Amino acid sequence: MASDNDMVQERLEAVRVVHEAVVGASKWSRANMSTEWDQKMGPDNGGGGHSAWSDCVKLYEDSDYRLQRLVGLQPRHYSEHEHEDALSWLSAALTSHSTCVDGLKEKGHFVPESAGNLSDLLRRALALYSKKRYHKIRKMPRKPKTGLSQGLLAFWDSSTSKADYVVAQDGSGNYKTIKEVVSALAGRGGDQRVVIYVKSGVYQENVEIDRNIKNAMFVGDGIDKTIVTGYKSVQDGASTTSSATFGVSGDGFWARDMTFENTAGPEKHQAVALRVSSDFAAFYRCSFKGFQDTLFAHSLRQFYRDCHIYGTQDFIFGNAAAVFQNCYIFVRKPMGHQSNVITAQGREDKNQNTGTSIQGARIVPASEFEAEKGSFKSFLGRPWKKYSRTVIMKTDLDGMIDPKGWSEWSGNFALSTLFYAEYMNSGNGAATGNRVSWPGFHLFNNSSDVGSFTVSSFIQGDSWIPMTGVPFLSGI
Repeated sequence: MASDNDMVQERLEAVRVVHEAVVGASKWSRANMSTEWDQKMGPDNGGGGHSAWSDCVKLYEDSDYRLQRLVGLQPRHYSEHEHEDALSWLSAALTSHSTCVDGLKEKGHFVPESAGNLSDLLRRALALYSKKRYHKIRKMPRKPKTGLSQGLLAFWDSSTSKADYVVAQDGSGNYKTIKEVVSALAGRGGDQRVVIYVKSGVYQENVEIDRNIKNAMFVGDGIDKTIVTGYKSVQDGASTTSSATFGVSGDGFWARDMTFENTAGPEKHQAVALRVSSDFAAFYRCSFKGFQDTLFAHSLRQFYRDCHIYGTQDFIFGNAAAVFQNCYIFVRKPMGHQSNVITAQGREDKNQNTGTSIQGARIVPASEFEAEKGSFKSFLGRPWKKYSRTVIMKTDLDGMIDPKGWSEWSGNFALSTLFYAEYMNSGNGAATGNRVSWPGFHLFNNSSDVGSFTVSSFIQGDSWIPMTGVPFLSGI
């Protein structure tokens, strides 16, 4: 019988093999991006091909960064902390790989055969790590490493607290645009918490916080006061990933009192307001406005508290381990032939520790949709990927929610492999008598059935959310 040390060594060897394959994928993506650039004499040129390859390069480089940390891990130092991180980072690597492949297919590109090999390697590594799970929850926060930022997200006050950088369109700060401050952050280095205060205004720009910018905290003057807005869409040539008005890949990202929006209408299809690929990311009192694909909770561990989310179709999607507490989810008017679908969770392997958990929220029509909500069907979610996983608990559901509750993606796809659950919801849309009867759908009455989808268990939130000072419920 293999010893624990042998099991750990086997897992680490699998990660080394995966890491080599990811490095190779990054190289072929970069080569194709260069070829695309040469052929079109510039980015995109209306077709979006360059942006798809560029997405792949970035996604693989982000995975490379995380896998390097696992490759260097010695068995004698291995603990439950590293095990949970390993599952999260491998889950993210598979998600990033799939995002690349989906983006290439979206733009009609050839997908190399090696892409399938990488998927297999990632799935094998995930299976090895899932053989034995450590159930002990880490007790002490590890990120950020300093205690100087304790409570900063909740209690930072623009009138009494000092920001490291101030963005103001009227020239009263260090910079007039968010992009300028991001450039400054890129040159700053280090892992210390850095505070960026963005004063009231409408900032029409597309922003990317890359993996090298860690522990950034953006604070605005309030929802609908500090607004970051864009209008990129798949219909107009962007990939889904690159359509994001605001994208985050740096770990430990925090935001408060800001609005992120994409104003491309429902006719423009996929148009992301916010994409988050950040581990230990927290959003407090923020608003995300769009139509289709508003909030791309792409990967890793994320927490949203007291936020407002607006959209029409699949507007909370991705494959993060994400918990939404005390949020308002506003359903808007879709195109005439469409139904509204709130979630489209993208878990594609049964060993990924990912999913969407919505707790203590309110799902209601946006004010302009109230009078017309009866003319459209609205659903809680549909399975974007085979092992899609979404749990909605103790949430108030407006009567606009269709009695079925949930919608198919395409025929019988994923209906037996998905995991959808409802627990103690309320409101006119919460009646369960006519809910779908899919094998993967569950109606739970006991708190123990949904305990694994709480802040404490699902995103190990007890170890890092207290650092933000943001109120949260650890359990049910």
